[in-house]
Amino acid sequence: MIELDLIRQRANAPTLVEQLVRAFSDAIERHALKAGTRLPSVRRLAQDHALSTFTVTEAYNRLVSLGLVVARRGSGYRVASRPTAARDDAPAWEPPSLNATWLLSDVFADHSVPIKAGCGWMPNEWVNEAGLHHALRAVSRTPAARLADYGHPYGFAPLRERVAAELDRYGVPVDATNVLLTQGATQALDLIVRTLLRPGDAVVVEDPCYCNLLQILKLAGLQVHGAPRTPQGFDLDALENIVRTHEPKALFVNTVLQNPTGASLNMAAAFRVLQIAERHGLWVIEDDVHRELSPAGPPMLAAMEGLRRVVYVSSFAKTITPALRCGYVAAERDVLRELARTKMAVGLTSSETTERLVDKVLVEGRYARHVEFVNDKLKDAHARVEQYVDDLGLELFHRPQAGLYLWARLPIEPEQASDIATRALRYGIWLAPGSYFRPGDQPSSWFRFNAPYATDPRLWDFVAQIAREARGTRA
Repeated sequence: MIELDLIRQRANAPTLVEQLVRAFSDAIERHALKAGTRLPSVRRLAQDHALSTFTVTEAYNRLVSLGLVVARRGSGYRVASRPTAARDDAPAWEPPSLNATWLLSDVFADHSVPIKAGCGWMPNEWVNEAGLHHALRAVSRTPAARLADYGHPYGFAPLRERVAAELDRYGVPVDATNVLLTQGATQALDLIVRTLLRPGDAVVVEDPCYCNLLQILKLAGLQVHGAPRTPQGFDLDALENIVRTHEPKALFVNTVLQNPTGASLNMAAAFRVLQIAERHGLWVIEDDVHRELSPAGPPMLAAMEGLRRVVYVSSFAKTITPALRCGYVAAERDVLRELARTKMAVGLTSSETTERLVDKVLVEGRYARHVEFVNDKLKDAHARVEQYVDDLGLELFHRPQAGLYLWARLPIEPEQASDIATRALRYGIWLAPGSYFRPGDQPSSWFRFNAPYATDPRLWDFVAQIAREARGTRA
């Protein structure tokens, strides 16, 4: 078996997953590991090298995606019988088709893309494994009779109380009766749209904004208008003009570490947004799923306004795991009652078992320590990616040094972005062009990069090649 010399402390070192993938890839390519050789089990390798099982599993899955390893039920992971030698022009695997279906649904099941620079989630190896396992054991001891029914329409009461207490700490005047638990923040947004808006209503979103929100709004038959996003918030003059011209019913805003730009509202912009909403009678939907990944300071609209016009949305996907699908809405009680009715009409209650798990993680899973760990890892990832971007002379929209996202402009024409993303897939790289995040799907030379997934040098070798080609064309 190969020797593993893992770097754990150096700030700019590759992730443990990347180190494992490279070590096994090198051993296979130089035939130190022969075809058919069985790799250590996930648990054995994790124990021998003091690794998380999530880290080993992710590394093995990437090796499978690269065609170097095969996984067979009952026999574990083995070196592929005929591993294809690496080539400079293209990897030896068939990329998925880049289309709307893949981006909206299949992307979550498709593990064949090794470098997921455009994805929207945390690395698997960063999951709070100990906290989750503790929570699972604790919930498994719950008497079956307590888990036998559908649960409360508003969600598990102790978790709602915990959410309310946390919001109160930020200055939002709520208690548990102002909180509705949902199957993630995306379902929360869908319930709000179904409840407060009707087909044909006009709404305002940020341009660019969260791509799944755009799909929700389009499916609801709404007229969607984009107000340009700046590093400080909305372009307020453009927002005022849109509101006067189109008389929208609602305004959707990603307050902190915005998806996709990574920027946060400053206090002046937040105050002006609330003034505009008050003057024109708008609902303000505050999507705030990244707040715990941000340094203290960015304003919270729900705390400033008091939930008269603001409907607040968040979730635990970024700090616990998206697999548990647990989010929430905080709103004025009459509004929340209508949201609960919509929730029951379209999907009945959310999972109380899931909500109990989340509650246990928050209370007994060393949650605060885990969030601190994640934020430290994100800061390191941002520093590494910013260095790559600066070395290539690319333009960054903002330097948040926190959260998941960086928004960078490649030196190409906007109309080339889709072709570049398709070409990247052939090299095992998933890019997210700016058109995915724009209300009218307009071409854009901006791309969203997920910082922890964008530290692989192969990604930036590809981007450097694109930059060289662009400079040669212009010359």
